[in-house]
Amino acid sequence: MNQTLKKLFPSFSNALIEDISSNAIEKKFVTGDVIIRTGQYIINTVLILSGSVKIYREDEDGGEFFMYYLKPGQACAISMICATKSEKSQIMAKVVEDVELIMVPLPLMDKWMMQHRSWYEFVIDTYRSRFEEVLEVIDSIAFRAMDERLEFYLKRHKDACDCNDLKLSHQEIATELNTSREVISRLLKKLEQRGTLKLHRNHIELLK
Repeated sequence: MNQTLKKLFPSFSNALIEDISSNAIEKKFVTGDVIIRTGQYIINTVLILSGSVKIYREDEDGGEFFMYYLKPGQACAISMICATKSEKSQIMAKVVEDVELIMVPLPLMDKWMMQHRSWYEFVIDTYRSRFEEVLEVIDSIAFRAMDERLEFYLKRHKDACDCNDLKLSHQEIATELNTSREVISRLLKKLEQRGTLKLHRNHIELLK
């Protein structure tokens, strides 16, 4: 595990990597698994080793709003905040590609904040980067029309997978943008007519 940690988390000190290897819990989950549920108490934060996880915000009716991806070398900032305050989760984390992760129990997270400068800096940087990403999402909702929000959404998925072929259904996009499938289908068709993308049966191919 040590070599994997050094590769994915280059800022971690050797002492921190040894502590993680000795104390944290390594787990695997498959596509579709929910690893954090809205309303549950958070007792661990997670470090992603492989695969990908989507973070959602859920409303009272069970609607899902996509916030951001977690990829290898990243951690969930919101779970860190909830864990340090012993609060219930305000998000849901769902596996979208088989994932291997490390679970860091709350007592260790607190301890490492004082003992390891590299862990402290990693946590702060995680907070900062996710805050900036969430601000972009808020800006998209507040100041952009739905067609612009859709293009922003597709770009985020493209950046997350580093690919032009997005395995997203019209209904999935509609759910995550809190609109109807009909609206998304119409807007996607317009983007196709403009030469921005090509619609296939089970995926969307981005051309620009």
